[in-house]
Amino acid sequence: MSDDLEIRLRGPGAYALARQAVEQMEKHGVWPTALNFEIWMYYVAAPDSALGREVARLLTTGEAFTDKVSDELAALYLPKARLNEQIRDAGDQLSKELASVSQAIQSAQKSSEAYGQTLADASQSLGAQVDVDALRKTVDNLASATKRVQRENKSLEKRLAESSAEVSKLREHLEQVRRDATTDGLTNLANRKSFDDELARACAEADAKGEALTLAVIDIDHFKSFNDTWGHQTGDQVIRYVASVIGRVGAPPRFAARYGGEEFALIFPGEGADMAAGTLEEIREEVSSRILKRRSTNEDLGAITVSAGVAQRRPGENGHSVMERADAALYASKRSGRNRVTNAEPVANAA
Repeated sequence: MSDDLEIRLRGPGAYALARQAVEQMEKHGVWPTALNFEIWMYYVAAPDSALGREVARLLTTGEAFTDKVSDELAALYLPKARLNEQIRDAGDQLSKELASVSQAIQSAQKSSEAYGQTLADASQSLGAQVDVDALRKTVDNLASATKRVQRENKSLEKRLAESSAEVSKLREHLEQVRRDATTDGLTNLANRKSFDDELARACAEADAKGEALTLAVIDIDHFKSFNDTWGHQTGDQVIRYVASVIGRVGAPPRFAARYGGEEFALIFPGEGADMAAGTLEEIREEVSSRILKRRSTNEDLGAITVSAGVAQRRPGENGHSVMERADAALYASKRSGRNRVTNAEPVANAA
């Protein structure tokens, strides 16, 4: 499911989609459970998506929309359900690995106990007066027991090595799942959820250290009309270009994210508004300095410009509040003619 669709489902237009989803559910006799509602929201928002086409197929064939069908659709097509499924699969695989290793260890323990008993018996036999044949038998028993223990130990070492490799693979897989869950698919910047989490963390850290923290919001100018003129694919090309500039400038310890369709956000830990505004001017100038071409036809798309708002966090201020002030500064940039950076403090003073 695309991040753009996720954004649509969390914007003002989502109310109309919700009403449409409920109407369609009632029309087709689908119970309004939370999962069904989520599926039908995606269906009415993107009927041409894989989920939309599958729901349409079910409606055409007259197949009942049961709880089982809903669960299967969610597992296949809904982002959170797919993520949970991947995590569950990894957990199941890890449990199997641990059970296998535990079994191998138990087997080795039994072998060691048996070997210990063999040694004890041998010690008792050797302590008594024995003839040559009895001595030879005792030695043979010890040799056989030693070989069995060696085989068990080698088998255990091999199994532990295999398990270690499998656990490493699982760790890498889960790390990739985590990255996928926190990354915007179009730009490879952090996504909205990841940004919200990072902003809350950065605010707490700024209070703990007594340091400055500045937040910036950046928006591509006239993007809707650009999209209407050139199409969504070319619009995506522009978003990726702007994201590449922001991502490079917003490398750690800064934090760059795609906040909405054509909107981006930057966190500047330890930096004041003036320093952040200077960085935003660099972004603005670099973006507007390049004449983009349409990949499919090589047509000139003209210069792209961005507007930005910047707000320095006040001591104890929460992330939502500083975001609102940065947004207000962004809209001030838009009202003032776009292609500019506005500081939230002068905006507040002017108000």
